[in-house]
Amino acid sequence: MKWKEFLQDKYFRNEVIITSIVFAIVLSCFTLFLNYNESRTGITLADPILHFFKPIDLTWLTFIIIYLSVVLGIIFLSQNPKTLIFALQAYSLLLLIRVMMMFLLPLNPPVGMIPLNDPLVQNFGSGKILTKDLFFSGHTATIFMLYLVVENKLYNKLFLVLTLVVGVSLLLQHVHYAIDVVAAPFFAYLSYRLVFLLQTKKLKKPLFMAGGQINE
Repeated sequence: MKWKEFLQDKYFRNEVIITSIVFAIVLSCFTLFLNYNESRTGITLADPILHFFKPIDLTWLTFIIIYLSVVLGIIFLSQNPKTLIFALQAYSLLLLIRVMMMFLLPLNPPVGMIPLNDPLVQNFGSGKILTKDLFFSGHTATIFMLYLVVENKLYNKLFLVLTLVVGVSLLLQHVHYAIDVVAAPFFAYLSYRLVFLLQTKKLKKPLFMAGGQINE
C-alpha cells in the first residue's frame, strides 16, 4: 500500500495525523527532560569493563554512523506508510521509556568520559553538550529499532552491524556505561513488541507484522 492509497482510507489517515502529533509532543517533552536531567545529581557506577581501556575520541565515526543510519532509515521507511507509522509509534514509546528510566536511575557520566559533541548541535543548535542521558543508550537503541522495523533483509543486517559498531564506539569513548549499551536493544525490542501487540489487539491484524512483514 503506497501513500496515495493509504491516505484515502479514513482510518489510516487519522492514524497518520494522531501518530505525527503524538510523536512531535513526545519529542518536545523528551528534549525538555534531557535539559532538566543535566541538572540532576546522579550515581557514578564502577564499571569494570571501562577500566580495561582508556577512552578514545570516536565522535566523528559515531555520528557519521548515526546520521547515516537515520537518513537510510527514513528513506527505507518512507517507501511504505504502514512501516513508517509503526516505526514512529514504536520510537515514541521508546523515548517515553527512556525518560522513565533516566528519571528513576539518574547517573553521572563515567569517569574519564570524552563528551560526544554532536557536530550539528555544536554548529547549528544550542551547542549544549549532554552527558547524563545515560541509561539506556539512545543511539544504540535507535539503530537497533531500525534493524527491527526495516523490511529488507540485507539492510536489516546492515543496521544490526551498525548497532554493534556504535555500541562499541560509545564504550571506547566512555560515553556510556556497559549496562547502558547492553540494555538498549532489549528496551528497543520491548517498545517494538508492545506496539505490535497493541496494533494486533486494536486491528485484529496489525499494520506491521513480526519479522519485517507488512500487512497489505
